[in-house]
Amino acid sequence: MSDETVTSAFLIIGNEILSGRTKDKNLGFLAEKLTEAGIRLSEVRVVRDEEGEIVDALRALSERYTYVFTSGGIGPTHDDITCASVAAAFGLPVIRHPEAMRRLTVHYATIGREFNEARKKMAETPEGATLIDNPVSTAPGFIVENVHVMAGVPSVFQAMVLELLPKLKHGTKVQSRAVSCTLGEGVVAEALGEIQGRYPAIEIGSYPYFRAGYFGTTLVARGTDIPVLEEVADEIRRMIREKGGEPIEARPEEEGKEANAG
Repeated sequence: MSDETVTSAFLIIGNEILSGRTKDKNLGFLAEKLTEAGIRLSEVRVVRDEEGEIVDALRALSERYTYVFTSGGIGPTHDDITCASVAAAFGLPVIRHPEAMRRLTVHYATIGREFNEARKKMAETPEGATLIDNPVSTAPGFIVENVHVMAGVPSVFQAMVLELLPKLKHGTKVQSRAVSCTLGEGVVAEALGEIQGRYPAIEIGSYPYFRAGYFGTTLVARGTDIPVLEEVADEIRRMIREKGGEPIEARPEEEGKEANAG
């Protein structure tokens, strides 16, 4: 782990996500694992299976963040164009990666299925790419510069993320402190903004909820400087009391739960 800030973005690729036919299950998993590793997920985009859109998004994100992660579009069918799009974004030719071909040849021989031309497409990468292991179904993901290309199938995506994370540079882990109260957001908003103004290095979020027949708000402070984080949490507790409420120490699983309240 280093003291520097390590940032990332997630590019979700697929018409089926944008149409609503497929519900994305990868973002939450990736965000959780990146947070554990001290890698800040700063931006998420969803784009169609169109090369121009993928190329534009990759170029913008790869210039802005330490790492870019993608999901979807590396299967054997005609609409799986992520590999070609990544190659186009970096001006590289597409090749059949020798090691990917070897792995897939062994895999299909072992399961007794034909390693046909469509399946050979899953061995394609931009020239010079590094493979990401796939312990679930063998067909690898790949890395080009700071872009990490992974499958869209959740079980495969998650396995690839777990294979990949130990090899990445980790940053300072963001810690959080959560305090709940039975006051609405409208009651605490002004004072909470003043606290935020005094502590610009700490991110403060407000999350309304409705539980057990009453409305309330969970206030979450996030940052890497633990003493300052504790100071902010203390200020939030004092502010709640000044507004006529009583601070309730929130459980970690309650952080960020939202409902319509104010």
